[in-house]
Amino acid sequence: MEAMKVILSIVERGQGSAMLRLYRKRYVPIHFQCAGKGTATSEIMDILGLGSSEKDVLISFAAASAAKQLLHDLDNDLRGHTGGAGIVVSIPVSGLNSLIANLAAYHAETLKDKEGETMKRTENSLILVVCARGCTDDVMSTAKAHGARGGTVIKGRLSGRKELEQAYEVELKAEREIVAIVVPTDLRGPIMEAINAEHGLRSEAQAALCSLPIEQIVRLG
Repeated sequence: MEAMKVILSIVERGQGSAMLRLYRKRYVPIHFQCAGKGTATSEIMDILGLGSSEKDVLISFAAASAAKQLLHDLDNDLRGHTGGAGIVVSIPVSGLNSLIANLAAYHAETLKDKEGETMKRTENSLILVVCARGCTDDVMSTAKAHGARGGTVIKGRLSGRKELEQAYEVELKAEREIVAIVVPTDLRGPIMEAINAEHGLRSEAQAALCSLPIEQIVRLG
C-alpha cells in the first residue's frame, strides 16, 4: 500500500470549510477540524501577512501521491486563490489504522503524478508542546528566545492522567493547550531543550513535547 501522510493546515478562522472542499477535489478525503489561535502579536502578524490571530486547524490524511500533488498545486496553480493567509505542511506517518489508510489510497488511485515533478524537501520541523492551560505565553516566550517566530495554540484535555501521575509522582492539570511551532530543523534541538528545562512536567506548565519532520511546506496568501 502507498505510504500515508498527515497534512496540517493552519488558516484564518472561517477558511477551514473552503479548504476542506478544495482538498476533497484533490483526492484528500479525511479531515479533522478544530479551532486554534496564533501566538504572534498583531504587529508581527501584519508584517508576516498572517492575517487574524483566530485560526482554523485542519488535520488531514492522504496517500503520499495525493499529498505531494496538493502541496505542489497550493504552491503553484492555486497560489493566491485560497482566500486567505496560512501555512500547510506534510508530515510522514509511521502508522495508521487500515480503514483510514485504505480510503485515502482509494481516493488517490486516479491521481496521476506529473512526469519529472520532484518533491521539494524542506529543512523544517514541527514541534508540538502540550502544556497546562494558561502557560502558552511563557512557553512561546522561551521558544522565541531561541529563534522561533510564532506558533498556533489548540485547546485540549489530558487523558490517561492517573498513569502519568503515578509514574512521575506529580499532580497533573487536566485542562491543556497544544502549541504547534514550525521551526528550521537546526533550531529544533535548542528550542526543545529550553522548553523542557523551563517548562517540563515538574514545572507549572507541566509540558510534554515532541517533534515531527516536515517534508513539504507551503505558505498561503
